[in-house]
This record gives sequence, structure tokens and C-alpha cells, in this order.
Amino acid sequence: MRSHGYSSMLATSVVSILALVSIFVVVGRARPEAGPTAESALAADQELAKALRENDADAIPRYLSDDWAVITTHGDVGEGKSIFPEGIKSGYRTLKTFEISEPRVRMYGDTALVTTKVKISGMFGGKPFDIGERQTDVWVWKDGRWTCVLTHEAGPLKE
Repeated sequence: MRSHGYSSMLATSVVSILALVSIFVVVGRARPEAGPTAESALAADQELAKALRENDADAIPRYLSDDWAVITTHGDVGEGKSIFPEGIKSGYRTLKTFEISEPRVRMYGDTALVTTKVKISGMFGGKPFDIGERQTDVWVWKDGRWTCVLTHEAGPLKE
């Protein structure tokens, strides 16, 4: 009698353990571990491009670090994540187009370099512009999300 109870208890324990293992496997598949990937870095870059294209002065700073800087096609350095939003709000800088293509993503641990071909048009300082350039955004994975710390523009591209 005693061995029957022991066998029954052992069988119940094995079934319980297998059920728990199955739950962990299913939960693990349903919620992949978040972390820095080339795909998520490119997605962040595309979201920033969308905010720029839509002249969304409130969304742009969400993607930029507090000490973000841009190296322009003229070699100038602009610093601070408020540069583009302030330009948009004042009417000094508005975009009509901001189309990215030919993405190239390189990962270095928690840092991603995203280089794209960019076609931009709009108004800058009251003057229309329409140029193509290469742009590299440097993204850092911090606190579970990508933040752009530097944008480097190169161009204009020859047509």
C-alpha cells in the first residue's frame, strides 16, 4: 500500500514539473527577451525619420539624448535635442519630404550605427531646399530603448 501511494505521489510530481516546464517554454516564446538588435535599431531610426518628416516637434526629442549633436553637411555642429523642434515651432525649418532608403546597420554591443540614404526637401531660413545625402545616426541602447546620440550628415549627393 505504501509503494502505491509513493508511486502516485511521484507521478503527480513528475506531471507537475512537466507542466511548469511547458509553461516556461510557452511564456518564453510569447515574450522574447527585449534587447538591442539591428532590427530594433533600424525601427527606431525609421520612427525618428517619420517624426522629422511629419515636423512633429513633440515626438522628435523622444528619440534623442539630452546631449545629442548633429554634424551638418556643411561641417557645422549643432548640439541639443531641442534644435530641430525649435526650428519647426519657429517656422525656420520645415520639411516637405524626409525619405530614407538603403539602410545599413552595424551593431557594436549596445551601440548601433544606422546609415541611410536620405532625400530631404522643405524650407530652411525662408529658402527652399531639395537635397540628397547620406546620414549616419549613432544609437545607444539604454534603459530598454534606443536613444540617438549623434547624427552625421554627408552630402549633398550627386544625382
